Amino acid sequence: MLCGQSVPVQPVLGVRTARILRVNGLQFKDLNKNGQLDPYEDWRLSAEARAADLVSRMTIEEKAGLMVGPSLNPGSGGGISDQPTYGTNPFNPGPVQLVSPATEQALNQLHLVQFIIRANLPPRQMAMWLNAVQEVAERTRLGIPPIFVTNPRNHMGGGSNFGIMEAGGAFSQWPGTLGLAATRDSKLVEEFAGIAAREYVSVGLRGAYHPTADVATEPRWNRFPETLGEDANLTADMIGALIRGFQGKELGPGSVAVVTKHFPGAGPASKGFDAHFPHGKNQVYPGNNLEYHLLPWKAAIAAGSAMIMPYYAVPNGIAKELSGMSYNPEIVNGLLRGKLGFQGVVNSDTGISTGMPWGVESLTVKERYLKAIEAGVDRIGGDATPELIVQLVKEQKLTEARVDESARRILRIHFALALFENPYVNPDEAVRTVRNKEFEQKAGVAQRKSIVLLKNRDNVLPLKVGVKMYVEGINPAVAARHGYVSTANPEKADVCIARVAARADGFMAGRSTRPIELTLGAEQLSPLLALAKKCPLVTVLYLERPRVVPELAQESAAMLATFGVTDEALFDVLTGAFAPTGKLPFEMPSSMDAVRTQLEDMPHDSRNPLFPIGFGLTYRNSSN
Repeated sequence: MLCGQSVPVQPVLGVRTARILRVNGLQFKDLNKNGQLDPYEDWRLSAEARAADLVSRMTIEEKAGLMVGPSLNPGSGGGISDQPTYGTNPFNPGPVQLVSPATEQALNQLHLVQFIIRANLPPRQMAMWLNAVQEVAERTRLGIPPIFVTNPRNHMGGGSNFGIMEAGGAFSQWPGTLGLAATRDSKLVEEFAGIAAREYVSVGLRGAYHPTADVATEPRWNRFPETLGEDANLTADMIGALIRGFQGKELGPGSVAVVTKHFPGAGPASKGFDAHFPHGKNQVYPGNNLEYHLLPWKAAIAAGSAMIMPYYAVPNGIAKELSGMSYNPEIVNGLLRGKLGFQGVVNSDTGISTGMPWGVESLTVKERYLKAIEAGVDRIGGDATPELIVQLVKEQKLTEARVDESARRILRIHFALALFENPYVNPDEAVRTVRNKEFEQKAGVAQRKSIVLLKNRDNVLPLKVGVKMYVEGINPAVAARHGYVSTANPEKADVCIARVAARADGFMAGRSTRPIELTLGAEQLSPLLALAKKCPLVTVLYLERPRVVPELAQESAAMLATFGVTDEALFDVLTGAFAPTGKLPFEMPSSMDAVRTQLEDMPHDSRNPLFPIGFGLTYRNSSN
């Protein structure tokens, strides 16, 4: 060892079937089973050098396997699956296709290395299943460990939406992303992401199909609930914090590699229609405001986002070619890679080739693959047909050099995450980590900080000690634990408190060709207005998007906005144990007419909003 030269630090090696090689007192995994240390097996080398070496050893079939990434389902009892799953796209049904291959098929025949995990298993079972999949991967010719990616699992209130948000109730429960934005606390948001990453890593999840960097300037857009609101600067601040929390300063053994989505920002959806559906394929820029929507993407790239996902939509007004974002060379190679300088992996959204091929409907699936890859896409998300890439190369329509380029980008992430050294997790540690007491306590603080006080007439809040209350949508036992007496008769109550889930439209409501209405339905509004005549009404709105509620706001004595909180967190704010500090991450329009005249790409531009963006009272200045 030369003077001043650092001594390599031996990493922990996770091995189930591979031999251990010993070289100069250090240990390495013999992943390709040839009895010698090859550069890609040498953890002392850079991720770049290791990726280049591994790509040089791969067949075209193995390299093509890197460039698709379907779902992977567990088998019965939570073990590895020995049966493939077939189905159609749930948003825009087309031909039956392979949705989730059997495990041996995926790793040994299709050579896949990234899988979307949608299953909701308990932590121990999740860890054991993903370990079992890694063991199968270790036995393959080159021993490449896969990355398991997931949609969000740590947010309350959103429920489960296929392909959007997994119902990961086993994980610590934080407010939704709109609630994180409402805290205006980027340090807290970074801490959230760090905790979520620790939970993910403990069960074997090493990739995130999030965060969402879309600036939600169209309040009727179906995916508004996944965003951080309609302010690009706030979104950029929060996106940077989320990426730093999940990935760290750079990718390493404790990181989760993020897939920031949906480039170049899917918020300007025409009339709010979503691009999962044929009538929502158009993204529009009537305010010529693309640069505003790019602010979070600049923050994401600066924070080192490992991967970026373009959306399905057709970019009307910002590109000459009217093909979907993932097929559009002006968007991927021109804007994302050229102008913004992104050097990581471009992972298309799920289903671009068969479900949502907007702008390229006349092409065959194989031709769509070619167009997306030539536009700059590295991986076709959700697909399990790498043979199409092999055919394109053998037909000399796609160069192997272009495939190698994507292969190197993809494998760099696997090496940086140290998966080649140890892809396995400890199921006992997963149980100790996921949703532990410390994480839940911090999630509870975030819930409290996310609550926005919108109105507080005559300082009805905080609740006075001893008041008699009538509650709807709240567990009376929680009120009792706080020392308050509940009554079943609102006319005998000092105050009425009603929690309202202002969420009349689920994600699949996007099938409708009528824009979403932001008003409450009569079945929700009428009983609340009637209740307000019987006692002072404290309305607690769960908001997954802006809502038009001027009459309810007028009749309520107090009104709060929440984005996923427990009754305990809510009562701490109602009673003053925690003074409200949240600020609206969007404006609340005063009418649907005001919504309809907004420009899809312009932020907070409705006439005379009921509550402006950033609005939020506290108990020191709350009488209004």
